Amino acid sequence: MTSDNTVSSIGTVWDSHATTAQTSLDHFFAADGPQFLNNYYPAGDNTTFNYWWLAHVLDVRLDAYIRTGDQHWLEQALQTHANILERNGGSLYNDYFDDMLWNALAILRLHDATGDDRYLRLSQDLWQHVVDHGWNDVLGPSVAWRKQQLYYKNTPANGPFVILSARLAARTGEKPVLELGLAAYEWLTRILVRADGFVEDGINRNQDGRIDVQWRYTYNQALYIGAGVALTQATGSSTFRRQATLTALTAIQELADDGLFRTEGAGGDEGLFKGIYYRYLDTLLATLDPSSPPYTTLSTFVRRSTDALWAHCQVDDWLLAGDDWSGPAPSTVAYSTQLSAIMALEARAALERRELRIY
Repeated sequence: MTSDNTVSSIGTVWDSHATTAQTSLDHFFAADGPQFLNNYYPAGDNTTFNYWWLAHVLDVRLDAYIRTGDQHWLEQALQTHANILERNGGSLYNDYFDDMLWNALAILRLHDATGDDRYLRLSQDLWQHVVDHGWNDVLGPSVAWRKQQLYYKNTPANGPFVILSARLAARTGEKPVLELGLAAYEWLTRILVRADGFVEDGINRNQDGRIDVQWRYTYNQALYIGAGVALTQATGSSTFRRQATLTALTAIQELADDGLFRTEGAGGDEGLFKGIYYRYLDTLLATLDPSSPPYTTLSTFVRRSTDALWAHCQVDDWLLAGDDWSGPAPSTVAYSTQLSAIMALEARAALERRELRIY
């Protein structure tokens, strides 16, 4: 057994690495007042309110709380939720259905962590808002990307809708919620998922019925993986997990370069994409037979890529990650990229804990 798997009082050294990544978010990006986190390090242009980035901050703080039981991380999650409300005029609604769905998924986990039904209701309200304003029959029953483009359908909107629908139905038993999730999954599979499991981004952006095959993103694969796992848990059908596994394997074949997902674009949003893959790959790994070939391939990918992340992105006693983990961070870093590093290290910590049966 290597030193990276050594059991300690808190689990493994990867628990410690994940905590370092979490505290490094504050070290490098913390800001006063309603800004909460600077968009970049070093601090620069903060004019953009990155609502959906903050939804993932809420998610990673809950990861840390669930892993450690430390109330500090739950308080951080609650503060993040409050900051989103404060900066969004007291509302959780905006024009982008995918943004709201990311938030609803994180808030549902906040309900699970606290037992407070207010958060369950908020998540349900967001789900209903998306259905009321974004669900339509253009190119088949599914969710539009945003209110200004109800004709444009994509994976970033329908993927989290499926996951949220399945998770809500599992908690509430509401069959109509699950039925809409299944309908969106069927649409996504039929329209945007290739036979080899690769997931395309969207269709009809220019009202021409064309699929955008040029945007090959890890988070599209992640969402289909997460949807398959969530539907397996909600329905008991292993078909969804088999499809999720195919997509997880194909994503590595198609998108990884020498064992790493590298830079996916020029903007800050793309920095989050691979972290979302690690989040939902972790939910899949937790359900697979550890002796199976897919588990071996996928868990090896997690280990090798996070080994590279930890080896190359340390700065003194902190972690600062760029988009490419084969080297140190560039001179300017968006906190979206730090979130991806946190999600990857939380996935690695969870993997090691499960294999060592540390709960």
